[in-house]
Amino acid sequence: MSQKPSVPKGTRDFLPVEMAGRNHIFDTIRNVFDLYGYVPIETPAMENLSSLLGKYGEEGDKLLFRILNSGDFMGKLPEKTKSSGNSSILANMICDRGLRYDLTVPFARFVVQHRSKLTFPFKRYQIQPVWRADRPQKGRYREFHQCDVDVIGSDSLLNEVELARIIDDVFVRLGVKVVIKLNNRKVLTGIAGMIGQQDKLTAITVAIDKLEKIGLDGVCLEMAEKGISPEAIDKLKPLIVMTGSNSEKLEKLAALFDIEGPGREGTREMKEVLDMLSLLEIKNRVEFDVALARGLNYYTGTIFEVKSADVEIGSICGGGRYDDLTGVFGQEGLSGVGISFGADRIYDVMMQTGGFPSAVSASTRLMFVNFGKKEAAACLLLLEKLCKSGISAELYPDSVKLKKQMQYANNLNIPFVAMIGEQELKDGTVTLKDMKTGAQQTIPQEELAAKLE
Repeated sequence: MSQKPSVPKGTRDFLPVEMAGRNHIFDTIRNVFDLYGYVPIETPAMENLSSLLGKYGEEGDKLLFRILNSGDFMGKLPEKTKSSGNSSILANMICDRGLRYDLTVPFARFVVQHRSKLTFPFKRYQIQPVWRADRPQKGRYREFHQCDVDVIGSDSLLNEVELARIIDDVFVRLGVKVVIKLNNRKVLTGIAGMIGQQDKLTAITVAIDKLEKIGLDGVCLEMAEKGISPEAIDKLKPLIVMTGSNSEKLEKLAALFDIEGPGREGTREMKEVLDMLSLLEIKNRVEFDVALARGLNYYTGTIFEVKSADVEIGSICGGGRYDDLTGVFGQEGLSGVGISFGADRIYDVMMQTGGFPSAVSASTRLMFVNFGKKEAAACLLLLEKLCKSGISAELYPDSVKLKKQMQYANNLNIPFVAMIGEQELKDGTVTLKDMKTGAQQTIPQEELAAKLE
């Protein structure tokens, strides 16, 4: 008995109707990126592990999919290494490459490798799949698409403002209500210093980043396990759950920090960004969130996270500023900032809210019924004219019962059906049926294209 076919956990097949929805998301995002002057690039699915390791923190490194070296990779290893039972050491010796975890680190590598061909500030976008060896669950996949937009080679906070505008524009066009959350890693650095835990910043941010998943008690427990003192945790708790307007929260925080230091600098930057955004017609809510941490180590300034206002799911867009990322590839002094839209989660949100336009599911606008060879020949001539006019159309390939052909059109949500039978062939006409209303009309064949337009 043959095994039932399947795909690996955390990956999915996409049927045509699903691809229509996904392409609607990709096209909308791409159009906005183009509108704001960003240009497309692509990078390989696999990168050298030396480019990926150490960029995402200890937890991120564990989620990298590694690719086995070709050939007899085990035969060249010392017997002591083979029998050690240490999978981490073994993996590092038999794997030189890995699937990309995100698009930001490959972008930093790309910038350094091709810097002589680029004009800075360099504004790029990239829409490609990424892979993470995570535990699959609702809204979390092992293979998923990211839609990244970044600007590198500029320190200006105008870039953060533009990215917030892009976020708002994309979700307004998609009809998805969101909350745009903002924070600054310098604020978190200032908080760590204020509670006397400067050396525990990574542990603090990784724990805080799990607030929605494990709750405040879970965050405190994890910080305690990482060696953060009870006194420091008690000081931190009210800051994590701070309430009030954006300006009120910023004022409270600024009063806690030294005049000169990362905390005060972070609140100043946050205020500048929020002040500029208040001048614009941002349609979605913008919220300064002290608990927003974004666990990735490479963020150094403003950080973004976008949540659906209507569906309980993880972030559907996120990102931030990274001042030091290209430095690890030998190019220092290039500050960058970017965001990434999670197309798969956006799709899930739109499916739950019924947010896709009805026209998205139909790729063909018109189907010609096939009544036989003579009629099909006449349809082919009209089909050619429609396609040249930019109207998607098709001729049913077989001369079978009308009911079967109509069922095909119904199943694919084709909005119009055209029929050329004996009488229409004789009169030079075509009968056009609106599949939604059931209304029919007979018109001259030469008027068909104009009628559909």
